[in-house]
Amino acid sequence: MNPHMPFPQRLLPPMARIRRALPTEHVADAGREVYQQLVDFGLRGKVRPGARIAITAGSRGMGGFLDLLRGIVAAVKQFGGEPFLIPAMGSHGGATAEGQTEILRRLGVTEESVGAPVRATMETFTLGPAKNGAVAHLDRLAAEADGIVVFGRTKTHPESADKLASGLLKMTVVGLGKQKGAQQAHSHGLWESVREVPKITMRQAKILCGVAMVENPYRQPAVVEVVRPEYQAFLKSDERLLEIARPLVPKLPFDKLDLLIVDEIGKTISGTGMDLNVIGRFRATCKGKREPDIKRIVALSLTKPSLGNGLGIGLADFTTRRFMAEYDAGATYVNLLTATEPGNTTSEAPLPLALENDREAMEVALYSALANDSPSICRIHNTARLDEMWISESLVEEARKEKEIAVEQAAEEFAYDAAGNLV
Repeated sequence: MNPHMPFPQRLLPPMARIRRALPTEHVADAGREVYQQLVDFGLRGKVRPGARIAITAGSRGMGGFLDLLRGIVAAVKQFGGEPFLIPAMGSHGGATAEGQTEILRRLGVTEESVGAPVRATMETFTLGPAKNGAVAHLDRLAAEADGIVVFGRTKTHPESADKLASGLLKMTVVGLGKQKGAQQAHSHGLWESVREVPKITMRQAKILCGVAMVENPYRQPAVVEVVRPEYQAFLKSDERLLEIARPLVPKLPFDKLDLLIVDEIGKTISGTGMDLNVIGRFRATCKGKREPDIKRIVALSLTKPSLGNGLGIGLADFTTRRFMAEYDAGATYVNLLTATEPGNTTSEAPLPLALENDREAMEVALYSALANDSPSICRIHNTARLDEMWISESLVEEARKEKEIAVEQAAEEFAYDAAGNLV
């Protein structure tokens, strides 16, 4: 960066810290709950001694991830099975076995932490074409196992407003399908593929059951459910649990903002780095209403478990040098190209303006918003954590009108370290 070429900036006003009272109901001991449900489901009759059982482990970092994996592993071992985990995350981790194993490690998933080894490959078996033309693929290690437990989170998806979103069926298509299966699914229309491809996979794969979960706004397990290994059972579970999940996904409490500051984005937070259900689909499509109407977004950093995959940074207007230091173009591009669908764009990947540090990025972004004398600014940790945030004084009165919001700290200026990054 040329130190002799200052960019136009505008100082941020003092910011107040607020907290929202969001639903807290959750399963107190998720590991014990899933273990008991698997026992009650009749896992004993499905796992013979010495049977090798593959358990899917995704890349989102869902609530209670380790506890739930431990519970599934314990149940398989209880009946003499030999469980192992397979990374089930499409093209994440640079679409390499090593990268996907590293993502799980960064999420805390190791043989020591869950009691079963992680085994990874990008090789698949081709199972044949679905009705919509997408070819079903199955992870080679899962195909060679004696049984598969499909474990996934049911949640709204940033690119689906239908009755079907992230869940067991998507994990069957994209997770078990690896990069090849994910590419087939997306290129033939993701959501049609999510409906059609599992009809092929579930007829041929040795799936013992599904384990679905829904998390609350604090990323704790709110619902845990064991599901029969039948297409209709997976479909009904996905649809029913999605209705439970929808009201648990918080939105921004403000309809209009001059500036949204996002501390971190990444694949552990949303498939699009920042959830479009929070920042608005307009950011990706440039179509329809700007709901919410956010003039500028600045994304400050990338989550470590994203392993450099910065897909979604193109939804922001500004970022920082520290984001750039973590950004891996190769890992991002392979994910973007794998997710290519009819009619979509590449807008989620191109880099926005990158400034030297947090302070400069935020102040240049505020200048660029051309706000009035009382700018409306909101800072959040990420789009999956909306219980705590910082707001400009112009928004405080609006916030006080909401029963769920409490102002916990009066407005004051942000503190920065010597490098100009937020403390």
